[in-house]
Amino acid sequence: MIMKTLWEKGIETPEEVSRFTIGNDAGWDMRLAPYDITGSVAHVKMLGKTGLLTKKETDTLTTALEALRHKILDREVEIGPEAEDIHSFVEMLLSSELGDLGKKIHAGRSRNDQVMTDIHLYLKDVCRQIAREVRSLFDLMQEKGRLYKEVLMPGYTHERPAMPSSFGLWLGAYAETLVDDIHLLTAAWMHCDQNPLGSAAGYGNSFPLDREETTRLLAFGTMKYNSIAAQMSRGRTERSLAFAMASLAGTLNKLAADCCLYSGPDFGFFDFPESLTTGSSIMPHKKNPDVWELVRARCNVIQGVPCQITLLCTNLTHGYHRDYQLLKDLLFPAIDSLFECLNISRLMISQMQVNDKIFAHERYDLLFTVESVNRLVLEGIPFRDAYRQVADSLGNGSYKAQKNIVHTHTGSIGNPAFDQVLQKMEQALSPILTEVVQE
Repeated sequence: MIMKTLWEKGIETPEEVSRFTIGNDAGWDMRLAPYDITGSVAHVKMLGKTGLLTKKETDTLTTALEALRHKILDREVEIGPEAEDIHSFVEMLLSSELGDLGKKIHAGRSRNDQVMTDIHLYLKDVCRQIAREVRSLFDLMQEKGRLYKEVLMPGYTHERPAMPSSFGLWLGAYAETLVDDIHLLTAAWMHCDQNPLGSAAGYGNSFPLDREETTRLLAFGTMKYNSIAAQMSRGRTERSLAFAMASLAGTLNKLAADCCLYSGPDFGFFDFPESLTTGSSIMPHKKNPDVWELVRARCNVIQGVPCQITLLCTNLTHGYHRDYQLLKDLLFPAIDSLFECLNISRLMISQMQVNDKIFAHERYDLLFTVESVNRLVLEGIPFRDAYRQVADSLGNGSYKAQKNIVHTHTGSIGNPAFDQVLQKMEQALSPILTEVVQE
């Protein structure tokens, strides 16, 4: 029989009910364990400051919690069948060591605000880590973009060759799109950076809690002031991060789709080392882009998570519902998958081998028709007349591509604005990463 330490009332619960209601919490909660300790230490210190614990009790509990943190980080202890979740597990271990004193850490708290605090702290760290990983990929994109700034490649509309582009412009586009993804991540960060601790089950309590103190101790930017609003943030916080992750996944998905297509022999714009591709069981010549295909597929799964979270939280009245337990099952695997996709994408881009002779083939001569029209316009011919002249030359077979193009405006082939985009990224990251330095 599983012990429900925090709410056991002496009534025996059938095993299958316990297993069903606990679900996957024990597994997911180990990643929340360090944050549960952090929240408990702050809560204990606050209880000591307000006189609900003596100084000796505060010091004893704090020391025991810090020792338990090390055991958790060193994997010396794991949540077993005797505990329902990380909250009951921590209280059980403290009570085993300290007796009744260990049970005092729950005064003024509910599992509702405990789990929200754990998740807010954990998701703040997730936001930081995503921001760092995105910055690393961004820097690589910019580095490669600068390296191949002068190398032309076809640009497409309607999946048909359209106009000349360049590897600098293409890679720079993904770099700047990552900035937009960071803006959404910053919004998610703002959701996470609010302290829900002290809201208890959603309606506060009669203890003289100092929520300003726990907000300071836990390095939250602010608190979720209204106790009901704090409880209503459950699901909204997870969903805001899921939307940011989905945006980033959308960027990686499009990058993967480009790399799958344009690295193939029919296009041959670039290639990847054979060690980063896979072969066929019967076709010796194959170099399959399995890595990019899996990035594309995984990112599609991640893009579905916000919808799943939205549906999970739909039609729920205010206040806590056990439905929220399943948020971990939806969000946590997506977080792990996103980090894997970021890491492998960075590896693949770092090994990309660019073809600098794409336009040697006459099949791409028609991409320069717009350049021909523009030259005529610069000579004083009205645009529509210039357009017709070039169209006529295409019709009668007299068109000759002139491939010495000059683009100078901001954001063009000749001026991809790498420095300006870098400044945008640094500004976008500052709310998330600057806070790390301040702690």
